[in-house]
Amino acid sequence: MTWVPSSNKTCQILKAAEEGGYGVVAPIAYNIENILSFIQAAEAKRSPLIIQLFPWAITFSNGLLVHAAAHAARHASVPVSVHLDHAQDEAMIRHAADNLPFDSIMVDMSHYEMDENLAKTRVLVQYCHDRGIATEAEPGRIEGGEDGIADTADLEGALTTAEQVEDFIATGIDFLAPAFGNVHGEYGKRGPVLDWDRIDMIRRAAHGRVRIALHGTNDFPEDVMKRCIASGVAKVNVNKLVLDDYLVHVKEKAAKLSLTQFMEEGVTEGRRLTEWQMDVCGSTGRA
Repeated sequence: MTWVPSSNKTCQILKAAEEGGYGVVAPIAYNIENILSFIQAAEAKRSPLIIQLFPWAITFSNGLLVHAAAHAARHASVPVSVHLDHAQDEAMIRHAADNLPFDSIMVDMSHYEMDENLAKTRVLVQYCHDRGIATEAEPGRIEGGEDGIADTADLEGALTTAEQVEDFIATGIDFLAPAFGNVHGEYGKRGPVLDWDRIDMIRRAAHGRVRIALHGTNDFPEDVMKRCIASGVAKVNVNKLVLDDYLVHVKEKAAKLSLTQFMEEGVTEGRRLTEWQMDVCGSTGRA
């Protein structure tokens, strides 16, 4: 298959975001309630959306959660794509590309040294493109880890350089997730300390060739998020930032409600913060 980015749903969504100067919220779904929350928020806000799943979702549910997300995306009244985030196993990436309805896959070889990272990324990008699937990669290495992805927290972070941007673009990648002071997981009391000059450099290098994805947004205040988008970010990965209300609901209500009521209320709780982040990222009314 000849790779045609304009026919890929995630590419379409992020091209429009870059050109429109807004960010597209890309939350992680762990269950059916999360999927419903995100879709309902997107439809209420008339916003595009990227539903993300970790490789955990494939192994945990034998792919059923992916099919559920894809079904919801196809039937949504706004543009929605389905993305596999932080896929770090080559066999898993090939399995996902061959057998599951992903629009895009993050080929995350950042746990390898740079030369091997680039070589593996190039091969896997081609494998995905041959199947009509867009790809994302991480130049440099973003510190930390999250529940649902392989533990690489012991690996030292490395900020993205201009040379790495060029090297990764040369692999054929579609989206770049740079390291510019952002971390996976928690920032602590200090909060995020980002290298704005670095992200501006990355934007200049990437502009018109690849889209920029932002990782590590836990606890981002609104002004920081908006500045990231003004700095060229098109894809905004979010996890706890939109799931906090849902997680509180699980902790406080699991033993108090019937299962059906608990799930229904969980969808409502999960929707609120997602709508808020769509407002913050400027995607409200863009679909």
